[in-house]
Amino acid sequence: MTPHRPAFRFPLRRMAPTLSAATMLLLGACASAPTARAPAPETSTLAHAQAVMTPASASLVSGKLSLTAVAGGVRVTGELGGLQGAGIHAIHIHEKGDCSAVDATSAGGHFNPDAQPHGRAGQGAHHGGDMDNFVADAQGVARVDVQARGVTLGGNRTDIVGRAVVVHAVADDYTTQPAGNAGARVACGIIKAVP
Repeated sequence: MTPHRPAFRFPLRRMAPTLSAATMLLLGACASAPTARAPAPETSTLAHAQAVMTPASASLVSGKLSLTAVAGGVRVTGELGGLQGAGIHAIHIHEKGDCSAVDATSAGGHFNPDAQPHGRAGQGAHHGGDMDNFVADAQGVARVDVQARGVTLGGNRTDIVGRAVVVHAVADDYTTQPAGNAGARVACGIIKAVP
């Protein structure tokens, strides 16, 4: 017995569907679209900056701070005087480079480019402007050496040049929102690039 064969055959090329030019363009665009990547960490374009600190809120606090770009952020060092005896004080980077108000409120809130809650730098969510507290001695002098993490010196969204550094009367508790219950602003200085 002979196997049954159909009476007619279609060539395979006629059976294949044809794609319109628009469909081919769309498929080509999909095939060549780049895959999404996480943004690269931002890096500083400047090496150094400084902030000359002037009194606020009828204090006598003054001094000079040096800011240096480091891996992961900016290191802030320097000496402050005129603090009210021995004690712990908060220091933050604020969003505006304006120290004109007598109580430094013109500097606005903490610099917070990533819309995070207030916290302790390097230990979970925190503002870009959050830094560790520093200690003043019995003469009201403090040697500051702290780091702001996730900020940069130079031209991008995490740039702190042109913003203000603010020193507070008491310690930051790292939890109270939005500013750590750090008390009055006793000194303010605008961050300026150093050539």
